[in-house]
Amino acid sequence: MRRLTKSLLKALSRASTRLNSHYKTYRRVHDVLNPVFRPAYKMLDRKIMNGDMQIPVRVFKPRENGLQKAIVFFHGGGWIAGDIDSYTRICAHMADTTRHIVVSVNYRLAPENPFPAGLEDCYCAAREIFLDCSLLCCRHEDICLIGDSAGGNLAAAVSLLARDRGEFLPHKQVLIYPSVYYDHGPDSPFPSVRENGVDYLLTSERIQRYMEMYVPHAADRCSPYVAPLLARDLSRQPKTLIITARYDPLRDEAEAYGDKLREFGNHVSVFRIENALHGFLALPGKSEPVRECYAHINEFLETE
Repeated sequence: MRRLTKSLLKALSRASTRLNSHYKTYRRVHDVLNPVFRPAYKMLDRKIMNGDMQIPVRVFKPRENGLQKAIVFFHGGGWIAGDIDSYTRICAHMADTTRHIVVSVNYRLAPENPFPAGLEDCYCAAREIFLDCSLLCCRHEDICLIGDSAGGNLAAAVSLLARDRGEFLPHKQVLIYPSVYYDHGPDSPFPSVRENGVDYLLTSERIQRYMEMYVPHAADRCSPYVAPLLARDLSRQPKTLIITARYDPLRDEAEAYGDKLREFGNHVSVFRIENALHGFLALPGKSEPVRECYAHINEFLETE
């Protein structure tokens, strides 16, 4: 990484606000950095019912040569920011690049709605789609869960919940630089937290603040539905693709999750994107990290 780039990242990393008291400001900044994007084709906004509550979803169809296959997508944002509007550009590009229908889920955010509210929204949306595949005109085995960052955490947790509750079972999941552990402080067992936790935009301190707002009760942070890496049993999980970034504090825990999934007999592929930071999925579609990421995703989606 060039010295000038590293100096700029260092300055930006130190310019963070105290998230616990300024999370609404962080949301506004997140939305400004990810402006609403209207693709050239019609988007379909729908709602999935969870009891008396509505879960908004946005459906994206590829513009050309679409397949009868679907992606259920959970967005990132540290469980406290992001929505289907700020992720519209990413999801539209995902639909066009994979040729899959993409269903983006607008789950409830912390701290107003702490764990397990957002997870239950994601689970409910996925369950309804899997239990009635005719909604998307595809087969059960042609639906894949995908999430980035906190969304990757939610995808992994939904897969665990689906197995444990026995209502459905995803066939494939893609976890893009996911959070799968609960501790990102100085006692973390993962070197990437210390190597990349200060000067690469996503700092270890910020991850800790996200976790505190998402899971305010410390005892709950060791739940496998918060920290999937702590699950005692990872059997019967979907075929999994894990994408990590070299300069990401979450890199090592995500790769460790891939190793543990393999230990329980699951089919797993792990790829590290070199010269990339956490959050690279938001870069322009022609950027090298994004193109490499989708090359791995498309190869994974095409395998039976």
